[in-house]
Order: sequence, then structure tokens, then C-alpha cells
Amino acid sequence: MRIALFEPEIAGNVGAVLRLGACLGVAVDVIEPMGFAWDDARVRRTAMDYIDEVEVTRHSGFAAFQASAAGARLILLTTKASQSLYDFEWRSGDILLLGKESGGVPPDVAAACNERVRIPIRAEVRSFNLATAAAIAAGEALRQSGDLPA
Repeated sequence: MRIALFEPEIAGNVGAVLRLGACLGVAVDVIEPMGFAWDDARVRRTAMDYIDEVEVTRHSGFAAFQASAAGARLILLTTKASQSLYDFEWRSGDILLLGKESGGVPPDVAAACNERVRIPIRAEVRSFNLATAAAIAAGEALRQSGDLPA
């Protein structure tokens, strides 16, 4: 299982996802460009010392990421999906893709994904924070696939 972040814009969110990856044993792919400098202190401050416990791969763009992910199912987490992530059948080796905070992913990236899922939420609100959404989805995916840490 991997978490991929498409052109993330907020350093604190990336730091929180890195910490999540460290805690759950999930690698994190960062698809550039990012909305901040990689050496931004906010990434390290949020990830704390957990940043040394997670496998992080940076990709120069979506095409480079796709080349490295060949053979894996790419599952897009999006508010535009009709299928709940709780009804989806997750497998070991899936890659959970989250779009940038301000606008998700462009149509060509969405079209390149094997599946699209959403987190059910109340109609009165728009979406979860990126790191919170990653935690909910990764937890469910790992639970279903039997890959949760002991």
C-alpha cells in the first residue's frame, strides 16, 4: 500500500501524511511540483522525527510517478466519486492518490486512475482536510487488505 500526493500545496499536510505513513508502514509518493520548498521547516515540524521512519519518493511529475507505479492499481480519493471507500474492495499493493488541496486532480490524471472512491460525509460540508482524508482512507484500505500493523 502506498499514498500518493498529487502536487500538494500545504507543507503541514505533507508532514502529517509522512507521519501517518511512518505509523502505518505505508510509503508516500510526492508528485511535483509542490506549493512549497521541500526543505520547508513546516514539513519536518509536522512530521517530527517520524520523517526518518517513512519511505518517501519524490516524482518530477505525474508521468514519472506513473512509470514507477506500473502494475499497481491507482485509486483516486475524490469528492466527485459515487462509490464509498467502505464499499470498495481494497487490495495489498493499491496506491491511494489524493489531489492537491485547492482543486484535486485534473481530468487527465483522474482518467488515468483505475478506480475512484469517496469518503461519505454530510451534505452540508465540502470535504475533509487532506491529511485527515488520507488517514481515513489508508486505515480502511489497510484494514480490508489485512495489512494493518499489529
